[in-house]
Amino acid sequence: MIVTTTPNIEGHLIAEYHGIVCGEAILGANVIRDLFAGITDILGGRSGAYEKELGKARKTALAEMEDQARAAGANAVVGVDLDYEVINNMLMVSASGTAVTIA
Repeated sequence: MIVTTTPNIEGHLIAEYHGIVCGEAILGANVIRDLFAGITDILGGRSGAYEKELGKARKTALAEMEDQARAAGANAVVGVDLDYEVINNMLMVSASGTAVTIA
């Protein structure tokens, strides 16, 4: 399945639109990881724990969105948008786009 942030896919015609598809992932933060992440940030380094969790959440949201697109009969998703939010010490990542069939 082709997934892109662009409104179309070069070299392909959109034959059919299947509607908007979404995927969400909400991950809780581990207290110990938060402590070490804070220390790393204070020392000027990168927070590997947060980066790993963010990557997992993004992959989960995109996979869920792709599953919805397949279920709708699509073979691609265009116009994908990723949003990140922190809600009560939890990380939420949402992915949305338009499911399409390309020729």
